[in-house]
Amino acid sequence: MDSTAVSRAVTRNTPAAITPSGAIPKVGFVSLGCPKALVDSEQILTQLRAEGYDTAKSYEGADLVIVNTCGFIDAAVQESLDAIGEALAENGKVIVTGCLGAKKDADGEDIIAKVHPKVLAVTGPHAVGEVMDAVHIHLPKPHDPFMDLVPEQGVRLTPKHYAYLKISEGCNHRCSFCIIPSMRGDLVSRPVGEVMREAENLVKAGVKELLVISQDTSAYGVDIKYRTDFVNGRPVRTRMTELVQELSKLGVWVRLHYVYPYPHVNEVLPLMAEFSNSSSAYGNVLPYLDVPFQHAHPDVLKRMKRPASGEKNLDRIRAWRSACPDLTIRSTFIAGFPGETEAEFDYLLDFLNEAELDRVGCFAYSPVEGATANQLNGALPDALREERRARFMQVQEAISAKRIKRHVGQTMKVLIDGVNQDGGIARSYADAPEIDGNVFISPPQSVSQRAAYRTKVRVGEFASVRITGADGHDLWGDLV
Repeated sequence: MDSTAVSRAVTRNTPAAITPSGAIPKVGFVSLGCPKALVDSEQILTQLRAEGYDTAKSYEGADLVIVNTCGFIDAAVQESLDAIGEALAENGKVIVTGCLGAKKDADGEDIIAKVHPKVLAVTGPHAVGEVMDAVHIHLPKPHDPFMDLVPEQGVRLTPKHYAYLKISEGCNHRCSFCIIPSMRGDLVSRPVGEVMREAENLVKAGVKELLVISQDTSAYGVDIKYRTDFVNGRPVRTRMTELVQELSKLGVWVRLHYVYPYPHVNEVLPLMAEFSNSSSAYGNVLPYLDVPFQHAHPDVLKRMKRPASGEKNLDRIRAWRSACPDLTIRSTFIAGFPGETEAEFDYLLDFLNEAELDRVGCFAYSPVEGATANQLNGALPDALREERRARFMQVQEAISAKRIKRHVGQTMKVLIDGVNQDGGIARSYADAPEIDGNVFISPPQSVSQRAAYRTKVRVGEFASVRITGADGHDLWGDLV
């Protein structure tokens, strides 16, 4: 389970204008799931644009609809099935892709075909070619596509100033609660040269923050034995450390997600320690690690088939903070895993108090169809799982509130995501979009300050803010 796997958002691509009916084939798009699925959606949209298709802003304006699904937990499955049903009802011609497309029910039948037999085609995740084959069958591509209409950075669903950079597919771990490898396969790393070309194109297009994602960022390159590739004619190993070193040269924020706590993570801490909170030198690696610990007790981690122990993780956290005192650590945990005793849960709470993580999410254990954890003894009642999740979050909320208050009085560099009548909405190095907090910038107090405020507080730009207040999640401050 990763930190955004259960966060759902429906994104319908909205073009600037829709051509007259019949002029150009138009495709509607619904994207569900985590950032890795979002990147799949962007790749499909890029290929559609490359072949001359247009995108529709409504079901009725589309010649067909593509739904990119999530199938990780039961709630995500139901949301995906509901989205498919809505698209069928509103449009009638639907192609389904994504993780749910690779999932079967307890009887071994395809879930989507069983619930929605009228869909035109179903594929699994990261299947751009298969999706396009289905589109070609049901909506023939325009006769003369114009490749120059496609921007070098591709078609993206995120705001213009930040983008997800997926460096690999699949995962070599076999965590007992997870079915992602059965849907996305084993680890397949992209060559570092290919990743850097995409990153460079994104920066040229105005992206100010690159969010590095995968199922296991620390394992990048393991599958190809860290093969050497070329970046602007220079030999570079396909490995996490070398990739981060190259990304740090692009002059934009670089944020690392899904970083398993392997020893070589230490190698990127010096780059994070160089990060400057001043109004200049924006191009460093952010002192931020998204690490999915999931639990702390060694016996629970063993049942989960996780690759690390709680004791080692505490030592790692101490070493990381010694190397980079400003480091923000985000993680996710599962409460109520099968067989979890009260003593094991208390051990987890003790770990929280020792580790003092900055940002934490906790999920009450939920059985996932096809996961080996379903075969474990000691399943806990739903009420107990939820009660432990609530106790966990109560402990963590106090820790998060304590950690975030250290920023009060500091001047922080922030990236502005929005502006409204109440002021600016921004993020610091400690805040990933969608999953962490915000920095709220106070509006100008006088008419004379408004002109300067509008110049400095603009979406997609950096600003310096003096932090004046904090709660357990967000910060408030004044423009410097």
